[in-house]
Amino acid sequence: MSSSPDIAGILDNTKELDRLRKEQEEVLVEINKMHKKLQATPEIVEKPGDTSLSKLKNLYIQAKELSESEVTVSNILLTQLDALLPSGPTGQQRRKLVAEGNEQKRKRMKVDSDVTRVSPSMRNQIEAYASLKGEQVAARVTAEDAEKDEWFVVKVIHFDRETKEVEVLDEEPGDDEEGGGQRTYKLSMSCILPFPKRNDPSSTQEFLPGKHVLAVYPGTTALYKATVISTPRKRKSDEYLLEFDDDEEDGALPQRTVPFHKVVALPEGHRQ
Repeated sequence: MSSSPDIAGILDNTKELDRLRKEQEEVLVEINKMHKKLQATPEIVEKPGDTSLSKLKNLYIQAKELSESEVTVSNILLTQLDALLPSGPTGQQRRKLVAEGNEQKRKRMKVDSDVTRVSPSMRNQIEAYASLKGEQVAARVTAEDAEKDEWFVVKVIHFDRETKEVEVLDEEPGDDEEGGGQRTYKLSMSCILPFPKRNDPSSTQEFLPGKHVLAVYPGTTALYKATVISTPRKRKSDEYLLEFDDDEEDGALPQRTVPFHKVVALPEGHRQ
């Protein structure tokens, strides 16, 4: 009779699942420590030789690999358990019947399952994006393989937790836009950058002089790469003093003021 070896295999995999989850918890603790460190002293990444960002990246890679391993082991366990259950509909058929009986519940369970497999920081990010409805954000509306990235100020009208897509409205498209009217886009979370809260400057990350940022060009709804010349704190105001790339006038780059709540971190790999 083969049930004993099968039970032994199941027990081995449950132990492996336990180990993976404990390792994930340890990695998540380290990730949270790094987040707190960077929030408390964001200027540390500017220091020569600092490895904070590379350490954080490695921790996220480790968390992703552990999460994928957990899914693999869980699927093996499901197969093993199905093999031991009494004859009748297979596990796959049973799950299909439940899904057909209650489609909305199945979708909700899938979303919950997806969320539990990501780190607490990612869950917080999902909640943050869900709360952006009605808010203005910066959005990259060009494709991944586009020669240049185009960022505009848009309004969030919906966030789909299942697909993690953000539906946004470009309220002021340029004159050269087809149709000339308002336009909507469905974008991934990576194409969206929330603006700082204008009524809470104290909790906003400050970009130090010399830092490259993405900022709304004065008088427009478009964002461009710029270099910080002076900070709101130093100017004792709520505006940055910036120099925008490719903004040359009479052989020099003019310095322009931009409210802190219209300035965000420059995305990695930005093309302009």
